[in-house]
Amino acid sequence: MAGHSKWANIQHRKGRQDKIRAKLFSKMSKEITVAAKMGDPDPDKNPRLRLAVKEAKSNSVPKDVIDRAIKKSQAGEGDEYEEIRYEGYGPNGVAVIVEAMTDNRNRTASNVRSTFTKNGGNLGETGSVGFMFERKGTVSYPADVGDADTVMMAAIEAGAEDVESGEGGHTIWCADTDLNEVSNVLETELGESESTKLVWRPTTTTEMDLEAMQKLMKLMDALEDDDDVQQVTTNFEASDEVMAQLDED
Repeated sequence: MAGHSKWANIQHRKGRQDKIRAKLFSKMSKEITVAAKMGDPDPDKNPRLRLAVKEAKSNSVPKDVIDRAIKKSQAGEGDEYEEIRYEGYGPNGVAVIVEAMTDNRNRTASNVRSTFTKNGGNLGETGSVGFMFERKGTVSYPADVGDADTVMMAAIEAGAEDVESGEGGHTIWCADTDLNEVSNVLETELGESESTKLVWRPTTTTEMDLEAMQKLMKLMDALEDDDDVQQVTTNFEASDEVMAQLDED
């Protein structure tokens, strides 16, 4: 297991976590509904639904919103959503993965392609950038849950692959197929996590200067504002100085 890595830098999103909470709730509700419709409506019997509910709770989604999303799946309400992944390039050739849920593939593909084009990027074929990422499970805890050694031992016991600890907290990595089991064991040892989800972890990164980062943020913001888009991941790498300047804009 390794120590600190570049993940926090790569994942840095300039205040997006606090922007447009209604849109965030909507995206998480959609994931809960789809997960419940695909499997059992009981989170304890449906790993994907359990993870979706845990992630929603960590983002302060109200219980009634979660319950309503599950009931919606069982009532046969709403549209049938299809999961699609788009891959492309942003400024400086940075790799971008866009995960979407849509009831109209043509509409979503057109919107995503247009967003890439208008913001200095281009949509590629499936697999065009996917080889630069690996699918992983990640569980995050605040720094005050324990010291690095305590979290490391809990992670080893849970069957995790890697741990990164720093002032901002602890990030525990595992195989994507092990996320539900690992998170359950960690919960008994460390309590509720701040975040538990599947992500695309870059295996190679693209260095970005301030101008390129400003363009990339515009692209990511535009993609995330699309109601069909659930998550956007890139493999950018930027210095602390660039990120500090970006936060001042």
